[in-house]
Amino acid sequence: MTSKTFAEGRARARDTARCTGPPLLFGFRLWASVCLALYVAFWLQLDNAFWAGTSAALMCQPRLGASLRKGWFRMIGTLVGAIAIVALTACFPQDRVPFLLGLALWGAACAAAATLLRNFAAYAAALAGYTAAIIAYDQLGATGGPSGDAFMLAITRTTEISIGIVSAGLVLAASDFGGAKRRLAALFAALSAEIVGGFLGSFELFGAEQREMQPVRRELIKRVIALDPIVDEAIGESSELRARSPVLQGAIDGLLGALASWRIVAVHLEGVSDHPSRNELLRNIPLELRAASRPGPSSQWLRNPVRLRRLCEAAAGNLSALPARTPSLRLLADQTAGVLAGFSRALDGLALLLGDRARPLGRRRTGPVVADWLPSLVNAGRAFIAIAVVAGFWIATAWPGGALAMTWTAIPVILFAPRAGEAYGASVGFMVGNTLAAAFAAVLAFAVLPGLSTFPGFAVAMGLYLVPVGALLAQSSFTHSRHVSIFAAMAGNLVPVLGPANLMSYDTAHFYNTALAILAGNGAAALSFRLVPPLTSRFRTRRLLMLALRDVRAIASARRVENPEELEQRMYARLWALPEEAEPLQRGRLLAALSVGAEILRLRRACAQLGLTPELDRALAALAEGRSTAETGLVQLDRLAAARDGGPESSSVVLRARSSVLTIVEAITQHPSYFGAGAAA
Repeated sequence: MTSKTFAEGRARARDTARCTGPPLLFGFRLWASVCLALYVAFWLQLDNAFWAGTSAALMCQPRLGASLRKGWFRMIGTLVGAIAIVALTACFPQDRVPFLLGLALWGAACAAAATLLRNFAAYAAALAGYTAAIIAYDQLGATGGPSGDAFMLAITRTTEISIGIVSAGLVLAASDFGGAKRRLAALFAALSAEIVGGFLGSFELFGAEQREMQPVRRELIKRVIALDPIVDEAIGESSELRARSPVLQGAIDGLLGALASWRIVAVHLEGVSDHPSRNELLRNIPLELRAASRPGPSSQWLRNPVRLRRLCEAAAGNLSALPARTPSLRLLADQTAGVLAGFSRALDGLALLLGDRARPLGRRRTGPVVADWLPSLVNAGRAFIAIAVVAGFWIATAWPGGALAMTWTAIPVILFAPRAGEAYGASVGFMVGNTLAAAFAAVLAFAVLPGLSTFPGFAVAMGLYLVPVGALLAQSSFTHSRHVSIFAAMAGNLVPVLGPANLMSYDTAHFYNTALAILAGNGAAALSFRLVPPLTSRFRTRRLLMLALRDVRAIASARRVENPEELEQRMYARLWALPEEAEPLQRGRLLAALSVGAEILRLRRACAQLGLTPELDRALAALAEGRSTAETGLVQLDRLAAARDGGPESSSVVLRARSSVLTIVEAITQHPSYFGAGAAA
């Protein structure tokens, strides 16, 4: 009995250590990073050394890749913001109102850019906005007139921030070896196995059984999209992955492409009781790929992804060349080939993560694809109004803390703008965290630090706060708690409130005025999210569906001529832009819109070869206008195409044209309210 109790106690201790160890270790890393940055800044006798410590605290993330990636983009954002404020000061050296309006416009532009970009690129855009406000605060007089010292201030702030980034990077690199590559490879393998298992299972299901797989397929879309920030973390850990990032992005696109082709196959099989060529199609799928869908499949994908990729490529080629007797078989063969082609791209990424360097770098995108401009415009307007109103209040009242309040209004109103429905809660959490940080800073400033005269003593005092707060931040990040913004503010903003310097000044009035200005700015930002609320999740989802449908109708009416790759990237951008609250059906509709648009483009090429372009235009006119007669026109086009089957050379073109017609008709039949009446959610 005693032995059993002892074993249970050891097991509980191991579980406790496993749960508390990583967060606590991160707390020590945060503490070491801040102290190292402050020590270097003190040694260099920098004017505002606390910005180095603040930068180190803000760079630290619970995962190594995220920290390093954030540090890189923090440097970019800082440089851009510094250049912007120097240029703004040069344009309006003595003009107070134009200078402040220009600062508000710059903040608005950065809020818009942060909304359009993703992950740490969005963070860099936000940072460029409020870095300009931070530097402006140092040079503004009591009523807001720029002093003209922007250039030297920009160099000083950039130096201080760079010290923080380098210090945190050194501490993290020395104490954390990272695991984002392994984690990303395991996720790619697991998702690929689930997709191939579901796809192969589609050939065993018909009718109502096939419909039961729809929620599973649509949930997989959401999980594939969630790989994007993990890819960014992995890139942060490896310079090799950074150079080959298009391969990883292509791997995500490949999984989405496989899901799109699986959807077409499943919809087609839903309407039949059996398919005579099912076994013929399955025989063309590599045995290794079929084995990878069985229980415990990850090792199959991780063991030799290069060989599996080659098998997928060969099988996709065989299926594309498979002689087909009917449009139905042609559809299934081509879409099965599409699934395998998607897996081939996913295996490119998996092979890269496992160390394969034989493949090319991959095709780079020409630039970011904008899913919808409206959210960015709303966020830009809110940022401009909030910054301008606080600046106007400051000028009108001549409040000594007005410049600082304007700066701390700009930070949350720009930083949290991309979070849409979560922005208000995050800004309130940020304000609560800063309030707690100010309270602890007051204790340190007036009860602890006056009794300490050495840097080691100062470091120990900081550790008593930073280690537990860092552990709480890491724990909330691992569990995706809604309190992340509170602990992030507590961890990152103690140092600027405390304002440590080589010669500490314990001015009570100055401290409380600073704290009041910070909290007033935070409160103004939170209020701005209430007065100019972000677009609701439902509205954004409806707009994205409407924009996708508008693209399909433009392609159908020949108002827009584009290639399938451009259409694919635009539809994928809208999938990424869908709110978390979007229903699985709505993700399925976006994939259906992608399929219809792509098939129309293929159908145009085939009809041009068959001399049926006028007939195609008439058939697609109803789809372009959202009329319920779209299916009738497409069925008539199918009959005309069948009549053009005059021999072996035209047979392949005819069958592919008819399979495209079949795909479009089945998508319209599955989502009649969407394609017929608009993007109704």
